[in-house]
Amino acid sequence: MTLYYRDDAVQVTSESIRAGGHVIALSDVTFVWHARGQKTLAVRGRVLGRGVLVLLLSLPPLVAVVCVLSLAWSAQDRGNWQLALIILAACAVGALALMPFLEIPLGWLDRSYERGNHVHELWVQHHGREDLLVRTPDALRFGQIYRAVQRAVEQQGDHR
Repeated sequence: MTLYYRDDAVQVTSESIRAGGHVIALSDVTFVWHARGQKTLAVRGRVLGRGVLVLLLSLPPLVAVVCVLSLAWSAQDRGNWQLALIILAACAVGALALMPFLEIPLGWLDRSYERGNHVHELWVQHHGREDLLVRTPDALRFGQIYRAVQRAVEQQGDHR
């Protein structure tokens, strides 16, 4: 028996698929497909949170550009470039010092894209019935499960 995928709720082996209380023998599976389900509140919240995070990460550089242009404009009017350059250098050093801390929100943003924007469903047809095996908003996990089922069914077809 070959194990293709296993987590706390799903197990895909060369003999069967166990998910959501169902145990389906691979020899009984005639068709496998996936579909998009309706978005859940968690998925909508993830997309909204991603938008807020992108906004928060975009605002400081935009504000900095406005401040630099304003500082350059006022320095040109007064002819006092030395003070303007000192302020710009201090801001540049401060921005460079804070750059490593961007890893945290950018990691959150990256993980939110890994999890996806939709609810994914895995369906199988066996004994003339269609059963929903897995419904998850986690795109990465769904992809792993779906690929494992594909491999198991392909291997089953090779042995027939």
